[in-house]
This record gives sequence, structure tokens and C-alpha cells, in this order.
Amino acid sequence: MVKSKRLAYDGRGNAVAKTAEDLSSAVAVLGGFERGLYVEKWAPFIKELAVIVARGRDNSVLCYPVIETIHKENICHIVKAPASIPWKIQRQATDIAYKAVSSLEGAGVFAIELFLTRDGQVLLNEVAPRPHNSGHHTIESCYTSQYEQHLRAVIGLPLGDPSMKTPAAIMYNILGEEEGERGFRLAHQLIGRALSIKGAAIHWYDKPEMRKQRKMGHITIVGSSLGNVEAQLNALLSEEGRDCQSAVQPCVGIIMGSDSDLPVMKDAARILDAFDVPYEVRIVSAHRTPDVMFRYASSAQERGVQVIIAGAGGAAHLPGMVASLTPLPVIGVPVRASVLDGLDSLLSIVQMPRGVPVATVAVNNATNAGLLAVRMLGVGNPDLLARMSQYQEDTKEDVLTKAEKLQREGWESYLNP
Repeated sequence: MVKSKRLAYDGRGNAVAKTAEDLSSAVAVLGGFERGLYVEKWAPFIKELAVIVARGRDNSVLCYPVIETIHKENICHIVKAPASIPWKIQRQATDIAYKAVSSLEGAGVFAIELFLTRDGQVLLNEVAPRPHNSGHHTIESCYTSQYEQHLRAVIGLPLGDPSMKTPAAIMYNILGEEEGERGFRLAHQLIGRALSIKGAAIHWYDKPEMRKQRKMGHITIVGSSLGNVEAQLNALLSEEGRDCQSAVQPCVGIIMGSDSDLPVMKDAARILDAFDVPYEVRIVSAHRTPDVMFRYASSAQERGVQVIIAGAGGAAHLPGMVASLTPLPVIGVPVRASVLDGLDSLLSIVQMPRGVPVATVAVNNATNAGLLAVRMLGVGNPDLLARMSQYQEDTKEDVLTKAEKLQREGWESYLNP
């Protein structure tokens, strides 16, 4: 990668030379040696990461969560927060960003751009000493935006909390698609569709001139999971661009080894319907389709699923196998089979080895599995928690009504109305 030392931003001032013969043309494209050029070895990265770091006047340093950046024609196009990477890589990226800023002078916000290679290395790419495009999402997604943080750092105030106040966010740069008036119309059509998306915030920079690939604004979508906000963005960017709200991803996965389990597992679906919790229902057999089970469990978190309800009869391996493949909570539902009355299923689920926890409910009680899933989701959702409290109150009132009727009419009339 041949780079210019001056006037290089948003991919400008960069030229790729794949062979020695390409060097002359790369130098010419960049304006010649008088521009001041330097060369970097090409990094075979699989993801581009970034960390916004704040440094106070008292040399205190705080790091925002690691994010992934996706570029279009060398311009930051989409930012995903937090980055979908292993915790070990997150720690490595944060440590490198912390050390990079600690080695520099000055107070304020720094953007540390990184490469993640296929073999798991994190390489330092660039340091931008300013609020940065990769930190725009912090306006909506973090307790302290990068702009407030920059002012705090420069003025000498205590640094604010950089953690995310929402589980996930995605930022989309509105780049000029066409020159002039047509470009403005296309951008405004996109903004119009974005206004219908729950959790979306639009920032328009009010630049007087529209040029192709010029940054004109950005859209940030926050939500309950990265899979959810990605689905909403994909719906927004689709050719039709309609019904963006319908792109909500399932929060709960209901799976079973056979359709014979469905008459039991439907009760979990009915509970989730009552609480307006989006879910999906799938047949995933641990024995007959182990590859399907592996793909489902491995992708569930990335797709936005937060709880899995797994029904199983007979050997009941499905809940435990899925729990071993995902960090998500798994609720096992023992389904009564034609023999052993469901006890074999129950015992199989509750006897998981240490390190692979699986919750369970009574035999055939998918209703409680659905309620438990709602309670798990309610930990981070005040509305669901309030609705669960109301459900308990309604259940109490139902029992009291029945008790009053029994006392008033007597047991014979109660049984024979």
C-alpha cells in the first residue's frame, strides 16, 4: 500500500501496488514523489476493527467497546457495535488501542484503526487524533458520546462512561450516490424510509453540494441484538425499501427433534405470542440432522436469538448438545414419549456435565418454558418485566375468582354448572 503523507483521508492518498511493476503507476496516481510517499506491507486482514479511546488531561485513559468497520471504495460505510469477535480478540484489540494512546501526547478522543488477520493477530493500522466516523454510533448507543467525551478530555473534566447503553448498534454512512439534485433525492428517500424504523436516528450534515461518495450524513439503528439491527438495515437498503419494521429478528428459538413434539412445544409459542416476543420454530434433530443442529446453535447468537427452548423426548440429547455449542441460555422441555413417561427425558436434561448448564421444566410443560424465556428477556426489558408482573397478578385474580365461586355455590354446583 503506497500512501501520501499529506491530504490523505477517506481512502484518498492510497494506491495499491500488487507487483513491482505497479509501483510506478501507483506513484503517478498519488502525484509523484514530491507529495511525500511511504509504503506499508499489505496486511491480509479478514476484518477491520476500531477502538475509540479517550485520554484526559490527567492522563486517564478510557476505551469504548471494539467495533467492526466495513468500507466501500476505501470509505467507512458501515459500523457494527460491538464487533462480532471472540472475547480474547476484544481484549487484545483494546489492549493495543490503550497502549497506542498511552504512548502519545495530547488530550481528547483518538480513533485506533486495527486489522484482524486470519490467524488471530490484531495489527495497528492508523491512529486518528480526533472524533472519528467509527465513533458516530456513540451518540445514540453509549452513555457518553465521543463528542461529549472529547470536550470533557480537552477541558479537563472527568471522563464519562464509554460503555454501551444498548445491546447493539449499527451505523450507516449516507454517501452521495449521484451528483447534484438527483443525489439529494436518493438520500432523502433513504432518510424517509429510515424514519419508520424503531430505534433509528438520522443525522444530516446539511452540506450544500452533493458529490458521489461524499459523506452527507449517517443513520444509526440501535436494538436488542446485532442480528436485529442488521436485519433492519438490510430491509432499509433493499431495492423495495418497504416494511422495514417487519425485519425484526426472533428473540427466542423454539426447536424440537421431531414434529411429534410440536403439540407440546406449541404452548411455548402461545406464551411468547401473548407477550409479543418474536420467535422462530424449527425442527432440529440432534441424531438425524446433527449438521443442521450445529449450524443452528452456532449461528443463533449472531442472528439475534437470545434464548433457546429445546424440546426433546426419548434420549433428550438436543437441549444439552445445543447448550454445548452456544453461550445462550437453553431451556429444555422433556416431552413425554410412549415409554418411561418422559422421566428418561427429564433425567437426561438435568444430568448435564459441569460447564454445560441447561435449565428445565416439568415434563410436557412448554408453557413454563415460554414464561421462563420471557423472564430471562425481562432482565433487560422493563416493559416485559412489567407485563410479567401483570401476568402474575391476572393469575392471582383468576384463582381468587374461582375460590369465591366455589365458596358461594358449593362443590356440586361448581362441578355441574
